Amino acid sequence: MAPRAGQPEHRGPLLPGLLLVAAALSRPAAPCPFQCYCFGGPKLMLRCASGAELRQPPRDVPPDARNLTIVGANLTVLRAAAFAGGDADGEEAAEGGVRLPHLTALRLTHNNIEVVEDGAFDGLPSLTALDLSHNPLRTLGGGAFRGLPALRSLQLNHALARGGPALLAALDAALAPLDELRLLGLAGNALSRLPPAALRRPRLEQLDVHLNALAGLDPDELRALERDGGLPAPRLLLADNPLRCGCAARPLLAWLRNATERVPDARRLRCAAPRALHNRPFLDLDEARLRCADGDADGRGDEVELAGPELEASYVFFGLVLALIGLIFLMVLYLNRRGIQRWMRNLREACRDQMEGYHYRYEQDADPRRAPAPAAPAGSRATSPGSGL
Repeated sequence: MAPRAGQPEHRGPLLPGLLLVAAALSRPAAPCPFQCYCFGGPKLMLRCASGAELRQPPRDVPPDARNLTIVGANLTVLRAAAFAGGDADGEEAAEGGVRLPHLTALRLTHNNIEVVEDGAFDGLPSLTALDLSHNPLRTLGGGAFRGLPALRSLQLNHALARGGPALLAALDAALAPLDELRLLGLAGNALSRLPPAALRRPRLEQLDVHLNALAGLDPDELRALERDGGLPAPRLLLADNPLRCGCAARPLLAWLRNATERVPDARRLRCAAPRALHNRPFLDLDEARLRCADGDADGRGDEVELAGPELEASYVFFGLVLALIGLIFLMVLYLNRRGIQRWMRNLREACRDQMEGYHYRYEQDADPRRAPAPAAPAGSRATSPGSGL
């Protein structure tokens, strides 16, 4: 059909150009890795949960992946550069290799991980959240987190209890390069002290150490929780720890009362020792009650002298109860005074009658006229000459 007069003639058909643009925009994404599930496309989130069959991180994760979750596998050992091309046989990726440059969240819970080698997370420069909770860690390399300059959240809940003191020392070294760390989860690890390196993280906003074996915090740990230079001090989750409410707990009690908002679960803190204060709310105690037993200067003994205003108040209350009981007894006696008088009179008459009876029998027994005659000798009646028999 010829174009009408006055209308510009099209230089070329539009349909081929639109098809080319659509083809470019609809380019197929990288396939989802074997044994994994992809949600919203591979570049959004991957979840790999294949049980004992998965013994190393999948090597065919799309490079534009943002979130990777591996749960319930049997990884056991995370070798160096495990997510940058290294494999379970010890082969390391090429130096400077970055296979997942956009990965921001990595969750590796319940994977039976026992060993994390130095540089295990090399090649993940954008990672901001790492979760290794619920793994029986026994060995942690001092440089395990060295390749994570942007890490802001690290969760190690229920993961350090089996490693002993050596693992806690390695944790101090592993946390040292994480200057951007904001959240650190160490719940359920049987910790008896706070890791010093965790307290020194300059931008730490929250430290979760609930459900551990902390008997208290010493003054050095409390000072390390403060920040200079206008930086906000971190929040501390401290519930479900066996606090020993001795004299060593006084600094912690004073600190909590001045910074309650920094311990959201402060109202859940309970005393585990001594027995006299067992399960008492820690914040409700008076410092006068936190005393050390003799020869126990650090306040960590099982017996603490129970003293203070609360004990004195209990004595006063006990005295008031006894006074009230005595008052009630006197009131009962007063209301029954006539009956009591009658009972006393009857008792006196009964006693007098009884005594008169005893006195009469005594007089009867003492009368010589009522004494029995002596018995005659045997055979005297037969030999008597005056006998008429």
